[in-house]
Amino acid sequence: MRDLHGLPKAHLHLHFTGSMRHGTLLELAERDRIVLPDSLVQDWPPELSAADEKGWFRFQRLYDVARSVLRTEDDVRRLVREAAEDDVRDGSRWLEIQVDPSGYAARFGGATAFTDLVLDAVAESSRETGLGIGVVIAANRTRHPLDARTLARLASQYVGRGVVGFGLSNDERRGDTTDFAPAFRIASRAGLLLAPHGGELRGAEHARLCLDELGADRLGHGVRVVEDPALLERVAADGVTLEVCPVSNVALGVYSDLTSVPLPTLLEAGAQVALGADDPLLFGSSLAGQYATMRAAHDLDDTVLAELARMSLRGSRAPSDVLARALSDIDAWLAAPDERMQA
Repeated sequence: MRDLHGLPKAHLHLHFTGSMRHGTLLELAERDRIVLPDSLVQDWPPELSAADEKGWFRFQRLYDVARSVLRTEDDVRRLVREAAEDDVRDGSRWLEIQVDPSGYAARFGGATAFTDLVLDAVAESSRETGLGIGVVIAANRTRHPLDARTLARLASQYVGRGVVGFGLSNDERRGDTTDFAPAFRIASRAGLLLAPHGGELRGAEHARLCLDELGADRLGHGVRVVEDPALLERVAADGVTLEVCPVSNVALGVYSDLTSVPLPTLLEAGAQVALGADDPLLFGSSLAGQYATMRAAHDLDDTVLAELARMSLRGSRAPSDVLARALSDIDAWLAAPDERMQA
């Protein structure tokens, strides 16, 4: 039972506002006299379900309320710095944080100005913490597909300057996924990694659509590819990384409990899986916590957990030196004595 905080890993599924510390949310809200709902204060973390449209609306409302406390450039810098500190504590060597600049544009001088701010905060936090950080710019599937094209062009301008990928988020039951294909072609031509959400709230058929129409390199969540054996075989053969977030899967009602999250089935099929915390602010989750919950729920040994960490790094856009060092340190972690043997 080696310490999972000491296991080097990459974090590939973390949303910007959702990475905020609960204490920071309360402090910023108090500063500006923003009244938060009880579910973000004394009843935190909130009880959530996205089994129907009403449930998702409630989840999105809480996310929007949390985003509203970010009022200044210093707030943005603080969020990024604390997210980096939390990831380092959890053993992360590389973080890819996902953000939709259009959601913050009105308050921060436009999408370009906000992207510049985030990338400056990322560079600053990386220097301070030693954590490698890339940014995934994500379009919102509840907005017009033309907005997604605008964001894809914006993301393309920052290739080599901190932006590593392009995504598509929000309720995957909304909108027509095929309408976003032109935006993903723009991002693909720029060399960005393509990581749309798919295969969580909708089943395997939507994961397949993301692969066929959007050319996904990774699938945000993607856990429900297990429902289609042929698709699971394809995902494994093609090396598509699944960004699986067990705690949020259960919180949103995709699975009834952690033992029902089909991680062993994915691994037995040879799928590449990167565990992620998704939205710690709303789910009370953490990166190391995802490994701990899957260890407990499925009785995973440290060899399997080490391989999960390796897959997270291989599925990332981490620079080769970061990747090599982290993979070497995983071997060292696994070679260290089991704490039970030392007792």
